[in-house]
Amino acid sequence: MRGRTVEIPATIDRVVCIDDGFVEGIMYRFGMQDRVVGLGGEWIKDYNYTFEAKSGGTYEYQNGMNPVRYLVPDLADLPVLVTSGTAINYETLASLEPDVVFLRAGAWAFSAGSDESLEKTIQTIDSLGIPLVVLVGPPYQERPTVDHVGEEIRLVGEVFARQEDSDALASYLEGEIAVIRERTKDIPDSEKPRMMQFGLSPRARQGGGAGMAWGGDTIESYFIEEIANAKNAYEGTGAFVVVSTEQVLALDPDVVVLPTAQGYHPAEELYTAPYYQNLQELSAVRNHRVYALPWTPYNWAKRLEYPIEAMVIAKAAYPDRFADINVGEWTLDFYQQVYGVDEATAKELRSVQWMDWMVEETF
Repeated sequence: MRGRTVEIPATIDRVVCIDDGFVEGIMYRFGMQDRVVGLGGEWIKDYNYTFEAKSGGTYEYQNGMNPVRYLVPDLADLPVLVTSGTAINYETLASLEPDVVFLRAGAWAFSAGSDESLEKTIQTIDSLGIPLVVLVGPPYQERPTVDHVGEEIRLVGEVFARQEDSDALASYLEGEIAVIRERTKDIPDSEKPRMMQFGLSPRARQGGGAGMAWGGDTIESYFIEEIANAKNAYEGTGAFVVVSTEQVLALDPDVVVLPTAQGYHPAEELYTAPYYQNLQELSAVRNHRVYALPWTPYNWAKRLEYPIEAMVIAKAAYPDRFADINVGEWTLDFYQQVYGVDEATAKELRSVQWMDWMVEETF
Protein backbone atom coordinates (compact mmCIF):
# COMPACT_ATOMS: atom_id res chain seq x y z
CA MET A 1 0.00 0.00 0.00
CA ARG A 2 3.04 2.26 -0.14
CA GLY A 3 3.86 1.65 -3.81
CA ARG A 4 6.34 -1.14 -3.05
CA THR A 5 6.66 -4.25 -5.21
CA VAL A 6 7.03 -7.37 -3.08
CA GLU A 7 7.79 -10.87 -4.34
CA ILE A 8 5.69 -13.34 -2.37
CA PRO A 9 6.43 -17.10 -2.27
CA ALA A 10 3.95 -19.31 -4.09
CA THR A 11 3.44 -21.26 -0.87
CA ILE A 12 2.93 -19.38 2.39
CA ASP A 13 3.07 -21.55 5.50
CA ARG A 14 4.66 -19.23 8.08
CA VAL A 15 3.33 -15.73 8.70
CA VAL A 16 4.30 -13.01 11.19
CA CYS A 17 1.73 -10.28 11.84
CA ILE A 18 2.69 -6.99 13.47
CA ASP A 19 -0.75 -5.45 13.48
CA ASP A 20 -2.86 -5.94 16.67
CA GLY A 21 -4.98 -8.78 15.23
CA PHE A 22 -6.23 -7.29 11.95
CA VAL A 23 -4.56 -9.74 9.57
CA GLU A 24 -5.08 -12.64 11.97
CA GLY A 25 -8.83 -12.02 11.78
CA ILE A 26 -8.75 -12.13 7.99
CA MET A 27 -6.66 -15.31 8.09
CA TYR A 28 -9.22 -16.92 10.41
CA ARG A 29 -11.90 -16.22 7.83
CA PHE A 30 -9.65 -17.83 5.20
CA GLY A 31 -9.11 -20.90 7.43
CA MET A 32 -5.39 -20.11 7.58
CA GLN A 33 -5.03 -19.10 11.22
CA ASP A 34 -2.63 -21.97 11.96
CA ARG A 35 -0.04 -20.38 9.67
CA VAL A 36 0.61 -17.48 12.08
CA VAL A 37 3.95 -18.08 13.86
CA GLY A 38 4.63 -14.69 15.49
CA LEU A 39 2.78 -11.58 16.64
CA GLY A 40 3.34 -7.92 17.33
CA GLY A 41 1.97 -6.28 20.45
CA GLU A 42 0.24 -7.38 23.61
CA TRP A 43 -3.35 -7.40 22.31
CA ILE A 44 -3.56 -11.17 22.73
CA LYS A 45 -4.15 -11.08 26.49
CA ASP A 46 -7.50 -11.59 28.19
CA TYR A 47 -8.67 -9.13 30.82
CA ASN A 48 -10.76 -8.66 33.95
CA TYR A 49 -12.22 -5.37 35.15
CA THR A 50 -13.88 -4.44 38.44
CA PHE A 51 -15.27 -1.26 39.95
CA GLU A 52 -17.18 -0.39 43.10
CA ALA A 53 -20.55 1.35 43.00
CA LYS A 54 -21.58 4.12 45.37
CA SER A 55 -24.02 1.69 46.99
CA GLY A 56 -21.14 -0.60 47.94
CA GLY A 57 -21.87 -3.24 45.33
CA THR A 58 -19.20 -4.54 42.96
CA TYR A 59 -19.37 -4.81 39.20
CA GLU A 60 -17.11 -7.50 37.76
CA TYR A 61 -16.26 -8.16 34.13
CA GLN A 62 -14.19 -11.24 33.37
CA ASN A 63 -12.40 -12.77 30.39
CA GLY A 64 -12.70 -9.84 28.03
CA MET A 65 -10.70 -10.26 24.85
CA ASN A 66 -10.22 -9.49 21.20
CA PRO A 67 -12.57 -11.76 19.16
CA VAL A 68 -9.60 -13.30 17.33
CA ARG A 69 -8.06 -14.19 20.69
CA TYR A 70 -11.25 -16.13 21.48
CA LEU A 71 -11.42 -17.78 18.07
CA VAL A 72 -7.74 -18.77 17.99
CA PRO A 73 -6.63 -19.35 21.59
CA ASP A 74 -3.30 -20.82 20.46
CA LEU A 75 -2.20 -17.34 19.40
CA ALA A 76 -1.52 -16.62 23.08
CA ASP A 77 1.36 -19.11 22.99
CA LEU A 78 3.18 -17.54 20.05
CA PRO A 79 6.31 -15.36 20.28
CA VAL A 80 5.59 -11.62 20.62
CA LEU A 81 8.03 -9.45 18.69
CA VAL A 82 7.02 -6.06 20.09
CA THR A 83 6.01 -5.16 23.65
CA SER A 84 5.22 -1.80 25.20
CA GLY A 85 8.00 0.71 24.65
CA THR A 86 10.26 -1.63 22.68
CA ALA A 87 11.37 -1.96 19.07
CA ILE A 88 10.83 -5.03 16.92
CA ASN A 89 13.00 -7.95 18.03
CA TYR A 90 14.66 -8.70 14.69
CA GLU A 91 16.60 -11.66 16.05
CA THR A 92 13.36 -13.38 17.04
CA LEU A 93 11.80 -12.39 13.72
CA ALA A 94 14.63 -14.01 11.75
CA SER A 95 14.52 -17.15 13.88
CA LEU A 96 10.85 -17.70 13.03
CA GLU A 97 11.77 -18.00 9.33
CA PRO A 98 8.51 -16.48 8.07
CA ASP A 99 7.47 -16.70 4.44
CA VAL A 100 5.94 -13.24 4.76
CA VAL A 101 5.61 -10.47 7.36
CA PHE A 102 2.63 -8.13 7.57
CA LEU A 103 3.34 -4.74 9.15
CA ARG A 104 0.41 -2.39 9.75
CA ALA A 105 1.52 1.22 10.10
CA GLY A 106 -0.60 3.00 12.69
CA ALA A 107 -1.25 -0.09 14.80
CA TRP A 108 -0.30 -0.03 18.47
CA ALA A 109 2.07 -2.92 17.77
CA PHE A 110 4.04 -0.66 15.45
CA SER A 111 3.98 2.93 16.65
CA ALA A 112 6.54 4.13 14.15
CA GLY A 113 5.97 7.82 14.80
CA SER A 114 7.35 8.97 11.45
CA ASP A 115 7.92 7.96 7.84
CA GLU A 116 11.64 7.87 8.63
CA SER A 117 11.14 5.26 11.37
CA LEU A 118 8.87 3.23 9.12
CA GLU A 119 11.35 3.27 6.25
CA LYS A 120 14.16 2.20 8.59
CA THR A 121 12.05 -0.74 9.76
CA ILE A 122 11.25 -1.70 6.17
CA GLN A 123 14.94 -1.60 5.24
CA THR A 124 15.91 -3.73 8.24
CA ILE A 125 13.33 -6.42 7.47
CA ASP A 126 14.26 -6.32 3.77
CA SER A 127 17.90 -6.86 4.73
CA LEU A 128 16.87 -10.12 6.41
CA GLY A 129 15.55 -11.35 3.08
CA ILE A 130 11.97 -11.65 4.37
CA PRO A 131 9.08 -10.54 2.12
CA LEU A 132 7.32 -7.63 3.82
CA VAL A 133 3.78 -6.41 3.14
CA VAL A 134 3.04 -2.96 4.60
CA LEU A 135 -0.55 -2.03 5.37
CA VAL A 136 -1.54 1.53 6.23
CA GLY A 137 -4.13 1.69 9.02
CA PRO A 138 -6.49 4.60 9.74
CA PRO A 139 -4.18 6.51 12.14
CA TYR A 140 -1.42 6.57 9.49
CA GLN A 141 -3.62 7.92 6.70
CA GLU A 142 -3.35 11.57 5.69
CA ARG A 143 -6.51 12.08 7.74
CA PRO A 144 -8.16 9.52 10.04
CA THR A 145 -10.65 7.41 8.07
CA VAL A 146 -11.83 3.82 7.72
CA ASP A 147 -12.52 4.31 4.02
CA HIS A 148 -9.29 2.53 3.08
CA VAL A 149 -9.66 -0.51 5.34
CA GLY A 150 -11.20 -2.36 2.39
CA GLU A 151 -8.00 -1.79 0.41
CA GLU A 152 -6.01 -3.36 3.24
CA ILE A 153 -8.31 -6.41 3.33
CA ARG A 154 -8.13 -6.85 -0.44
CA LEU A 155 -4.32 -6.65 -0.36
CA VAL A 156 -4.20 -9.41 2.27
CA GLY A 157 -6.51 -11.46 0.06
CA GLU A 158 -4.20 -10.95 -2.90
CA VAL A 159 -1.21 -12.21 -0.89
CA PHE A 160 -3.07 -15.44 -0.05
CA ALA A 161 -4.75 -15.75 -3.47
CA ARG A 162 -8.17 -15.29 -1.84
CA GLN A 163 -9.26 -12.23 -3.80
CA GLU A 164 -12.94 -13.19 -4.08
CA ASP A 165 -13.34 -13.87 -0.37
CA SER A 166 -11.43 -10.76 0.69
CA ASP A 167 -13.50 -8.61 -1.66
CA ALA A 168 -16.69 -10.07 -0.17
CA LEU A 169 -15.46 -9.26 3.34
CA ALA A 170 -14.38 -5.73 2.46
CA SER A 171 -17.64 -5.07 0.61
CA TYR A 172 -19.69 -6.29 3.58
CA LEU A 173 -17.88 -4.00 6.05
CA GLU A 174 -18.10 -1.05 3.66
CA GLY A 175 -21.79 -1.78 3.14
CA GLU A 176 -22.57 -1.65 6.87
CA ILE A 177 -20.91 1.76 7.15
CA ALA A 178 -22.84 2.90 4.06
CA VAL A 179 -26.13 1.92 5.74
CA ILE A 180 -25.33 4.22 8.67
CA ARG A 181 -24.34 7.09 6.43
CA GLU A 182 -27.47 6.72 4.31
CA ARG A 183 -29.74 6.91 7.36
CA THR A 184 -28.08 10.00 8.79
CA LYS A 185 -27.03 11.95 5.69
CA ASP A 186 -29.86 14.50 5.65
CA ILE A 187 -29.85 15.63 9.28
CA PRO A 188 -29.52 19.42 9.61
CA ASP A 189 -26.85 20.76 11.97
CA SER A 190 -29.50 22.12 14.33
CA GLU A 191 -30.77 18.58 14.98
CA LYS A 192 -27.43 16.84 15.42
CA PRO A 193 -26.76 15.70 19.00
CA ARG A 194 -23.52 16.67 20.69
CA MET A 195 -21.67 13.46 21.46
CA MET A 196 -18.52 12.73 23.40
CA GLN A 197 -16.26 9.72 23.46
CA PHE A 198 -15.35 9.91 27.12
CA GLY A 199 -12.57 7.64 28.36
CA LEU A 200 -13.10 6.79 32.03
CA SER A 201 -9.40 6.13 32.39
CA PRO A 202 -8.07 5.40 35.89
CA ARG A 203 -4.79 6.89 34.71
CA ALA A 204 -6.56 10.20 34.00
CA ARG A 205 -8.17 10.17 37.44
CA GLN A 206 -4.83 9.46 39.09
CA GLY A 207 -3.51 12.57 37.36
CA GLY A 208 -6.33 14.73 38.71
CA GLY A 209 -8.62 14.59 35.67
CA ALA A 210 -12.10 13.14 35.20
CA GLY A 211 -11.27 11.19 32.08
CA MET A 212 -10.09 11.49 28.49
CA ALA A 213 -11.42 13.15 25.34
CA TRP A 214 -10.65 12.89 21.63
CA GLY A 215 -10.49 15.91 19.36
CA GLY A 216 -11.59 16.60 15.82
CA ASP A 217 -8.37 15.26 14.29
CA THR A 218 -8.84 11.71 15.64
CA ILE A 219 -10.45 8.53 14.36
CA GLU A 220 -12.80 8.68 17.36
CA SER A 221 -14.19 12.01 16.20
CA TYR A 222 -14.43 10.66 12.66
CA PHE A 223 -16.80 7.94 13.85
CA ILE A 224 -19.04 10.57 15.45
CA GLU A 225 -18.99 13.24 12.77
CA GLU A 226 -18.19 11.50 9.47
CA ILE A 227 -20.03 8.20 9.95
CA ALA A 228 -22.89 8.91 12.39
CA ASN A 229 -23.20 12.55 11.26
CA ALA A 230 -23.45 13.89 14.80
CA LYS A 231 -21.30 16.56 16.50
CA ASN A 232 -18.22 15.96 18.60
CA ALA A 233 -18.83 17.91 21.80
CA TYR A 234 -15.09 18.20 22.41
CA GLU A 235 -13.85 20.76 19.90
CA GLY A 236 -10.16 20.52 20.74
CA THR A 237 -7.51 18.41 19.04
CA GLY A 238 -5.49 15.39 20.04
CA ALA A 239 -6.11 11.92 21.44
CA PHE A 240 -6.25 10.75 25.05
CA VAL A 241 -6.58 14.37 26.20
CA VAL A 242 -7.10 14.49 29.96
CA VAL A 243 -10.10 16.67 30.82
CA SER A 244 -11.26 17.89 34.22
CA THR A 245 -14.66 17.54 35.83
CA GLU A 246 -15.28 21.24 35.21
CA GLN A 247 -14.47 20.84 31.50
CA VAL A 248 -16.80 17.88 31.09
CA LEU A 249 -19.62 19.68 32.88
CA ALA A 250 -19.09 22.70 30.65
CA LEU A 251 -19.18 20.52 27.51
CA ASP A 252 -22.38 18.82 28.77
CA PRO A 253 -22.78 16.38 25.86
CA ASP A 254 -26.23 15.09 24.94
CA VAL A 255 -24.83 11.57 24.45
CA VAL A 256 -21.75 9.87 25.88
CA VAL A 257 -20.11 6.75 24.49
CA LEU A 258 -17.49 4.98 26.57
CA PRO A 259 -14.51 3.53 24.69
CA THR A 260 -11.80 1.22 25.97
CA ALA A 261 -9.47 3.45 28.01
CA GLN A 262 -7.04 1.63 30.27
CA GLY A 263 -9.92 -0.68 31.08
CA TYR A 264 -13.48 -1.50 30.10
CA HIS A 265 -16.08 1.07 31.11
CA PRO A 266 -19.80 0.24 31.18
CA ALA A 267 -22.47 2.91 31.52
CA GLU A 268 -23.00 1.82 35.13
CA GLU A 269 -19.55 3.13 36.01
CA LEU A 270 -20.44 6.66 35.03
CA TYR A 271 -23.86 6.32 36.65
CA THR A 272 -22.84 4.68 39.94
CA ALA A 273 -19.11 4.85 40.71
CA PRO A 274 -18.36 7.13 43.69
CA TYR A 275 -15.62 8.96 41.78
CA TYR A 276 -18.18 10.10 39.17
CA GLN A 277 -20.91 11.42 41.46
CA ASN A 278 -19.87 14.97 40.57
CA LEU A 279 -20.88 14.27 36.93
CA GLN A 280 -24.45 13.22 37.68
CA GLU A 281 -25.83 16.52 36.38
CA LEU A 282 -24.55 15.86 32.86
CA SER A 283 -27.45 15.82 30.39
CA ALA A 284 -26.34 12.44 29.07
CA VAL A 285 -26.35 10.99 32.59
CA ARG A 286 -29.67 12.50 33.64
CA ASN A 287 -31.31 11.29 30.42
CA HIS A 288 -29.63 7.88 30.56
CA ARG A 289 -27.90 8.33 27.21
CA VAL A 290 -24.58 6.72 28.12
CA TYR A 291 -23.45 3.69 26.12
CA ALA A 292 -20.45 1.36 26.29
CA LEU A 293 -18.49 0.56 23.15
CA PRO A 294 -17.07 -2.94 22.64
CA TRP A 295 -14.03 -4.01 24.63
CA THR A 296 -11.23 -3.36 22.12
CA PRO A 297 -7.76 -3.23 23.74
CA TYR A 298 -4.90 -1.99 21.54
CA ASN A 299 -7.30 -0.98 18.79
CA TRP A 300 -5.67 2.21 17.53
CA ALA A 301 -5.86 1.16 13.88
CA LYS A 302 -9.30 -0.53 14.09
CA ARG A 303 -9.78 -4.25 13.55
CA LEU A 304 -12.51 -5.95 11.54
CA GLU A 305 -15.15 -5.18 14.17
CA TYR A 306 -15.09 -1.43 13.57
CA PRO A 307 -18.67 -1.36 12.17
CA ILE A 308 -19.93 -2.50 15.59
CA GLU A 309 -18.49 0.66 17.15
CA ALA A 310 -20.03 2.71 14.34
CA MET A 311 -23.47 1.14 14.78
CA VAL A 312 -23.51 1.67 18.56
CA ILE A 313 -22.54 5.32 18.09
CA ALA A 314 -25.13 5.83 15.36
CA LYS A 315 -28.02 4.30 17.32
CA ALA A 316 -26.96 6.14 20.48
CA ALA A 317 -27.10 9.40 18.50
CA TYR A 318 -30.31 8.69 16.59
CA PRO A 319 -32.39 5.98 18.31
CA ASP A 320 -35.46 6.78 16.20
CA ARG A 321 -33.62 6.37 12.92
CA PHE A 322 -32.27 2.99 14.01
CA ALA A 323 -35.33 1.79 15.92
CA ASP A 324 -35.73 -1.16 13.54
CA ILE A 325 -32.19 -2.42 14.26
CA ASN A 326 -31.67 -4.43 17.41
CA VAL A 327 -27.91 -3.96 17.68
CA GLY A 328 -27.52 -6.95 19.98
CA GLU A 329 -28.99 -9.20 17.28
CA TRP A 330 -27.30 -7.29 14.48
CA THR A 331 -23.96 -7.92 16.19
CA LEU A 332 -24.55 -11.68 16.15
CA ASP A 333 -25.20 -11.54 12.41
CA PHE A 334 -22.09 -9.40 12.00
CA TYR A 335 -19.82 -11.99 13.63
CA GLN A 336 -21.39 -14.74 11.55
CA GLN A 337 -20.89 -12.79 8.33
CA VAL A 338 -17.31 -11.78 9.10
CA TYR A 339 -15.92 -14.93 10.70
CA GLY A 340 -18.26 -17.63 9.39
CA VAL A 341 -19.12 -18.82 12.90
CA ASP A 342 -22.40 -20.27 14.16
CA GLU A 343 -24.85 -18.35 16.35
CA ALA A 344 -23.61 -19.92 19.59
CA THR A 345 -20.04 -18.80 18.86
CA ALA A 346 -21.30 -15.37 17.83
CA LYS A 347 -22.95 -15.03 21.25
CA GLU A 348 -19.65 -15.92 22.90
CA LEU A 349 -17.88 -13.26 20.85
CA ARG A 350 -20.45 -10.68 21.91
CA SER A 351 -19.84 -11.70 25.53
CA VAL A 352 -16.03 -11.50 25.38
CA GLN A 353 -16.36 -8.00 23.94
CA TRP A 354 -18.58 -7.26 26.98
CA MET A 355 -21.54 -6.24 24.87
CA ASP A 356 -24.29 -8.29 26.51
CA TRP A 357 -25.69 -5.06 27.93
CA MET A 358 -27.32 -4.61 24.50
CA VAL A 359 -29.43 -7.71 25.12
CA GLU A 360 -30.35 -6.63 28.65
CA GLU A 361 -31.40 -3.18 27.44
CA THR A 362 -32.87 -4.30 24.08
CA PHE A 363 -30.59 -1.78 22.40
